[in-house]
Amino acid sequence: MVDEGQLPTFWSFRRCPYAMRARLAIAASGEVVRLREILLRNKPEAFLSASPKGTVPVLVLADGTVIDESRDVMFWVLGRNDPDGWLTIWRQDPQRVTAFLDRLDGPFKDDLDRYKYASRYAGADAKAHQASGAGFLHELDKALEQTGALSGTNLGILDFASLPFVRQFRIANPDWFDAQPWPHLSVWLQAFLDSARFQQIMEKYPQWNEGASPIIFPTPG
Repeated sequence: MVDEGQLPTFWSFRRCPYAMRARLAIAASGEVVRLREILLRNKPEAFLSASPKGTVPVLVLADGTVIDESRDVMFWVLGRNDPDGWLTIWRQDPQRVTAFLDRLDGPFKDDLDRYKYASRYAGADAKAHQASGAGFLHELDKALEQTGALSGTNLGILDFASLPFVRQFRIANPDWFDAQPWPHLSVWLQAFLDSARFQQIMEKYPQWNEGASPIIFPTPG
């Protein structure tokens, strides 16, 4: 029986890729949280009190500790339980993992935002950012050609940290994306989109309101 009062509280927004990869890690770890789905255009005061920066995901532990970076959420839950070995590559080569994630969350995410949402950034050249992001994706395709996964012989932290953002890059222009010479990247992404894991973390939940009944995630099977 789950003691709901001792569960971490997890603030999320379904379509946010940062929240998606945190949910992926939570589901893979077997940890259980109280999920609070919010709309970023209507942020509850309780959410902002937990993390004033106002971005998802936010994980609030039972002792009040706040973890409000998606990478930190992933490492925290997987550090507690990692049945699929997502952190194997981290234990083998932490510097490589850190460098990859810094590039993913830095230059590539900048390109993604300024390509997909160019009108939000003054002077952004969508075509230039598309080309720059494509260079990174080409490198991923070459890496996937070797083993079928970015994390080694099996999918792991590098794959599931990346997949939500690669999905976003494709959404910006699916026809263009699908026409690129990235066969291994396309297979890798499509396998994820077709997976039960993806369906699980993209389940729709009602927007959280004060006094709402707790939502346990992952949903008990």
